[in-house]
Amino acid sequence: MNGINLISYFIMVLLVTGPTAAGPVAAGVCYAGCAAVVVACFTAAGFTFGTVPGSQIAAVPALTACNSAFGFCEAACVAALVSPTP
Repeated sequence: MNGINLISYFIMVLLVTGPTAAGPVAAGVCYAGCAAVVVACFTAAGFTFGTVPGSQIAAVPALTACNSAFGFCEAACVAALVSPTP
């Protein structure tokens, strides 16, 4: 009788709990990847990411391209945040 109660307990736990999702972890990895790429892009253009004012980013075409690619990459990471990852 004790084994049956244990099995029914596990069945109830499985029915009550939902699927697990690693979305926030996947999004964090994605954001870190985007940051690494934009730092490399700024370095290739001869600048340090995070120290360049917005007016200078707008004036230098290479930095504008790096910055807009960074924006698209960050936007794509939102999909990783909301999608469940097994």
